[in-house]
Amino acid sequence: MRAVRGLLISIRPRQWVKNLLVLVAPAAAGQLTNGAVFSHTATAFAAFTVGASALYLINDIVDVDNDRLHPIKSRRPIAAGAVSPRLAGVTAGLLLVASMWLASPWGGGNSALLVVLGIYLAVSLAYSAGIKKLPVIEFCVVASGFFLRALAGATASDLFVSNWFLTVTAFAALFIVVGKRAAEISELQSSAGAHRHVLDDYSPDFLRAALTVTATVVVTTYCLWAFDVSDTGLSSVHHLVVPIRLTVVPVVIAILHILQRLERGDGGAPEDLILTDRTLQVLGALWAILFIIGVHGS
Repeated sequence: MRAVRGLLISIRPRQWVKNLLVLVAPAAAGQLTNGAVFSHTATAFAAFTVGASALYLINDIVDVDNDRLHPIKSRRPIAAGAVSPRLAGVTAGLLLVASMWLASPWGGGNSALLVVLGIYLAVSLAYSAGIKKLPVIEFCVVASGFFLRALAGATASDLFVSNWFLTVTAFAALFIVVGKRAAEISELQSSAGAHRHVLDDYSPDFLRAALTVTATVVVTTYCLWAFDVSDTGLSSVHHLVVPIRLTVVPVVIAILHILQRLERGDGGAPEDLILTDRTLQVLGALWAILFIIGVHGS
């Protein structure tokens, strides 16, 4: 029972919230209430959840020595000795097979979703194998995981997505990952490199500049997406353009709030901010209300 409990902790249920990114594309297209689209989106969510859980186990096996140096991660079941690396490895293998089956046509997905999931798994495994030691490249690879989740939501139901949607998703993911690295350096100080080798290659000034650049691109591309009046823009696809354009307000305030939290050293675990920060939750609810009114209003 101790090992089972350890495995359940190791697959990170709290981080499954990241997989809700598969909802963004069908929601933006106003198709989430379509039964078939919702079913395909649920399949994509399940496939990425199972696949990501396998990757968490693999990452904990690879990083077990470094995790033991971290004040919080040392409590993870594999690092603490509650789950053996062998058991974790076998479980990860079974979960990888299950995730690929879910994404395949036989499991309720399609070939495009299977390709996107396959790329996500391959890139993530390459990250654990060595890319995580390459400065800048490593956080671009981590950010690709968020981007591929959003893309999977579109490919699961064969929905068209605009270039601005893809761009804002990519840079929003990059903003989150750079913020995570900045928070780790602030929290761990001189022992940061012992926990994550690549942190020795980053200075606080560099990460602050990277945050400024990515935040600027996120705001700019989100505005272009929300105000786009072309055939693929939100403001032309849906009738109520004012609520959609007003979503820019909570987005900008949320980014400023996150920057302020990062300046204080918070943000090492982005999912914790989402689940515990009341300001972000209120801004997220406001964004969702305006978005839903704009997409589904008549």
